[in-house]
Amino acid sequence: MKFFADTADIDAIAELNALGMVDGVTTNPSLIKKSGRDILEVTKEICDLVDGPVSAEVTAIDAETMIAEGRKLAKIDDKIAVKVPLTWDGLKACKALSDDGTMVNVTLCFSANQALLAAKAGATFISPFIGRLDDLNLDGMDLIADIRTIYDNYGYETQILAASIRTVNHMKDAALIGADVCTAPPSVIHAMAKHVLTDKGLDAFLADIAAADIKIL
Repeated sequence: MKFFADTADIDAIAELNALGMVDGVTTNPSLIKKSGRDILEVTKEICDLVDGPVSAEVTAIDAETMIAEGRKLAKIDDKIAVKVPLTWDGLKACKALSDDGTMVNVTLCFSANQALLAAKAGATFISPFIGRLDDLNLDGMDLIADIRTIYDNYGYETQILAASIRTVNHMKDAALIGADVCTAPPSVIHAMAKHVLTDKGLDAFLADIAAADIKIL
């Protein structure tokens, strides 16, 4: 499963990228706002930093303007995946941009029917929002499983990009079900390395080293 970093924090992306933990990046206007920088400038810097796709989101909601914005974003770098919402206008924009040869990430997906439409419109990525479904006492992983089954049934090449990831269990469950990509905040990716038994074992290991006065350097 590929890891995308869901952030516009250049330092956080660089740290994960150096460890091979970043296969791409997803951004949105809210994340860009937190960076306090120009959207085109920070998006270009992210593209220069990572090897994989960088999702950059349009700000319009009508198809014509989304297409125009998407074409402008696509000029930043060949790695750009233009992010459009899963609305009828968003699907129109997806089709037009995909026909241009531009990668498209269709976001705000909350049903398998929506995911099927996005695949037929030529989406490169479909982004089902796990955490927001969980907020409604729905199991977001059921949606991932449904999309996986439908796409496999018919050979759709659209990649399932599990989004709105909030916990390490979301990462594990999405991987078990067969999501192609998970996009998560750097804090969640870091948390995947943590386990209470690892900490306990390390404490015992360090105590033994101190008691035996073992030194290597």
